[in-house]
Amino acid sequence: MPLDKPYKDIPGTTIFDAEQSRLGYWLNQFCMSLMSAENRARFKADERAYLDEWAMTEEQKQAVLARDLNRCIAAGGNIYFLAKIGATDGKSFQQMAGSMTGMSEEAYRAMMVGGGRPIEGNRYQSEWDARQDARPAAEAKKETK
Repeated sequence: MPLDKPYKDIPGTTIFDAEQSRLGYWLNQFCMSLMSAENRARFKADERAYLDEWAMTEEQKQAVLARDLNRCIAAGGNIYFLAKIGATDGKSFQQMAGSMTGMSEEAYRAMMVGGGRPIEGNRYQSEWDARQDARPAAEAKKETK
C-alpha cells in the first residue's frame, strides 16, 4: 500500500523522499563520483562514455547531458548531489538555481535578496488549478499567446 503523500500537491516542488531516492540512486552516485578530480577529468573528456559506466536510465543521462537540472530532479536527483555537476562546469549554486527558474543569475539573486517568491496563490497545486479554472477566458487566452 503506497504512503499518503499530501506534499505531492505543492506546485513546482519535488520532495526528495524514499521513492525519489530509489529512483535517483545511480544518478546521485554518478554526481558524487565528481568529487574526485580524476573522475571530473574523465567526465569532461567524454561525458557520454562516462555516463554509460553508470546504471542510470537514458532519461537521467539525457538530463545530465542537457544540464537540465529540473529534469534531473524529476528523475530522482537530489540538488545537493546535482551541485557537483555545476561545480564540475565551474558554475555557482546561484547560477544553477537561476537556470532552474528560467532567470538570469542577477534576477535570481535580486528575487532572493528581496525575500524570495511570494506564496500568494501558490501553496497547493489544487488551489492553483482552481484559480486557473476560474479565470476569465480572455485572460487565459492572453497568457497562451
